[in-house]
Amino acid sequence: LPFQTLASFAKTVDAVIEMSPDRLSVFNYAHMPHLFSPQKRINSEDLPKPEEKLKILQMSIEKLTQAGYVYIGMDHFALPTDTLYKSMLNGKLHRNFMGYTASKTQAMIGLGVSSISDSWYGFAQNEKGIEAYYSLLNENIIPVYRGHSLNKEDLIIRKHILNLMCQFKTSWTQDSLYFSELPEVLIRLKEMEVDGLLHVNSNYIEVTTKGRPFVRNICMAFDLLLQRKQPDTQLFSMTV
Repeated sequence: LPFQTLASFAKTVDAVIEMSPDRLSVFNYAHMPHLFSPQKRINSEDLPKPEEKLKILQMSIEKLTQAGYVYIGMDHFALPTDTLYKSMLNGKLHRNFMGYTASKTQAMIGLGVSSISDSWYGFAQNEKGIEAYYSLLNENIIPVYRGHSLNKEDLIIRKHILNLMCQFKTSWTQDSLYFSELPEVLIRLKEMEVDGLLHVNSNYIEVTTKGRPFVRNICMAFDLLLQRKQPDTQLFSMTV
């Protein structure tokens, strides 16, 4: 958040550890004033720099793991007694729009303004304006204003991304998990492999312990829609 530092966030983490929640998520405030007008009151210069945020994340991982928490990946931590950790051990960990979850379902219905529903084969987002949302409801119309139907390629990409986020590995030994642009994806991942964030074999990828905080960046290399839209984007800079 604005004005947070490594020292101040360390105090926050210590306070959280003292409260001992079963699970928690630690992630950056998303500064998008072009989408959310109230954020225009926040000076971007008051936000921690990327280097500081990486230090904050590393410190959080160290403090929480020393306190007995298991780093689930990306932004979640859980005590060994929590179902989230048990789900990870059993290979049943899942991730949806809200983060990691111990339960897996192909359908998720979003209720309320701007919420997103997932039928597994498609996404649908509700109206973001409350007036338009209630206007449609009053007319007995489902208040969806945009969506996306997943094609065959989308479903394959989704499977790989979920594998990486939840199991920290994925493979294409089955023909059904191979897609034509996979060689280009592996080229984009080459620098991360050199940095020791993942191992790449002829038919699988495995994220290293060092690479787990960057699994979101690794998955972005698989996002073909993102790559086609922003081919020269530096993956690290988009999430740090």
